[in-house]
Amino acid sequence: MQRMWTAALVLALGAPVAQAQNSQPAKKPEPAAKAPAPSAPPDLSSEDAKTIYALGASVGRDLSLFALTPEELQLLQRGITDSINGTAQEMDPKEYAPKIQAFAKARQAQASAALLERAAKEPRATKLPSGVIYQETVAGKGRSPKATDTVKVHYEGRLVDGTVFDTSARRGIPIEFPLNGVIPCWTQGVAKMKVGGKAKLTCPGNMAYGERPPPGSRIPPNAVLVFDVELVDIPGDTTQQP
Repeated sequence: MQRMWTAALVLALGAPVAQAQNSQPAKKPEPAAKAPAPSAPPDLSSEDAKTIYALGASVGRDLSLFALTPEELQLLQRGITDSINGTAQEMDPKEYAPKIQAFAKARQAQASAALLERAAKEPRATKLPSGVIYQETVAGKGRSPKATDTVKVHYEGRLVDGTVFDTSARRGIPIEFPLNGVIPCWTQGVAKMKVGGKAKLTCPGNMAYGERPPPGSRIPPNAVLVFDVELVDIPGDTTQQP
């Protein structure tokens, strides 16, 4: 959470209009005069500018779990501006820290539920009893793997905002693993596939990494994850049909 507070301050660098509106409310014509500004790309010619832009993108990713509305984003910008300008703050951030955490969890849960509901309505999608959404995209041949089988797959894992956090393409080779030695979403989803087939797995947080994502990963706690998986082979299987 401390990272979010630090990151949130950086947002003020990208909100000069909000700052001007708060500190100079009498200058209402200014927004009209600055209307062309959004269409002009930022000057990213210097390394400092590129670094600040990248930091801003990172801040947005950190705050995306709050799923703020435009009106709520204005409140956020006001809090940032008041803090930077030394204006008396309406609320004590330390006092509200537990409420911020609870708010973030509630918003993340709402966004996750909405995403899972949309995924379940996609063509050829099936919602498993566990809540995992299985969507076959390419039919395979032969038998499906058992939980005790070792499987060979290609995959890409994404966060709900589309950020790719892992992909076998970076290594250039498929990976092998025992199907009962991975997250439950994979154990259940890949077990429905056939060799040569491809599927999209939308995993609820409790069927992925839950409260404890892999150390050093970009996966937030309880995050809904989306995987595109290709079942390349079931090594050692002699029962596959041509």
